[in-house]
Amino acid sequence: MGRMGASTANAGTVKKGRCDGARRERPPEQLALFAPPSASRRGGKRRGAGRKPRGARAGAPHRTRPDHQARHPVHVVLRVVPGVGSLRRRRAYRAIRWATLTAAAREGFRIVHLSIQRTHLHLLVEADDKHTLARGLQGFQVSAARHINRELGTRGGPPRRGTVFPDRYHAVVIRSPRQARHALGYVLSNWRKHGEDRAGLARGWHVDPFSTGILFPDWEERSEEPLLWPMRATYEPLMVYRPRTWLLAEGWKRAGTVSYREVPSAAATK
Repeated sequence: MGRMGASTANAGTVKKGRCDGARRERPPEQLALFAPPSASRRGGKRRGAGRKPRGARAGAPHRTRPDHQARHPVHVVLRVVPGVGSLRRRRAYRAIRWATLTAAAREGFRIVHLSIQRTHLHLLVEADDKHTLARGLQGFQVSAARHINRELGTRGGPPRRGTVFPDRYHAVVIRSPRQARHALGYVLSNWRKHGEDRAGLARGWHVDPFSTGILFPDWEERSEEPLLWPMRATYEPLMVYRPRTWLLAEGWKRAGTVSYREVPSAAATK
């Protein structure tokens, strides 16, 4: 009887202890609605998060761009995603031409020359300041993407959807006559670098029909000609401005002439 009583008492004590443990609760905690980011937090949107692109997708590095001075033109390269296909087609040309018309309406931003290659665009641009340069290129890309998607959609069907320009643009500031002369030759004759002068619609042309070469008045071979290149009645040139910076208007001539026969190399842009 005594042992049973002790066992009963012990059982009651253990049971009571478990009940006390179950009743222990953490005090309520008020959570902040807009809590500051924690250094130990994982996941979610934050600066520097996400996998970094590599290889052909890497594009231009995400560094702060330097201040821009109006007297310096800029050589810009814009790449398109593979899903767009070749830009050297009539419909793609028409879309980009519409984008040059949109860019021409922007104050303080000017496209002086443009070259359309299969996977990318080369532009020589002028701008009054850093903000105007960024806004002008952004407007051109938005307009070009919208018109490219519209033109490259299925005929009679919906327009293409999706990204056209996947990453930041690559830009080289032109600061000297030598650099300006090389940039002109590189952009206007870039089709020869890619072998486009020997295939497709451009075969038999002296200058690239997918560029503003036909509007360039200072080709070495036509220095004695009073008029620009004759244009076909059906050809619609890209809409660009005459250069206003000294480097693209006159300064480049101190470094030599520009021939439509030359084949540029990557070193020509440096």
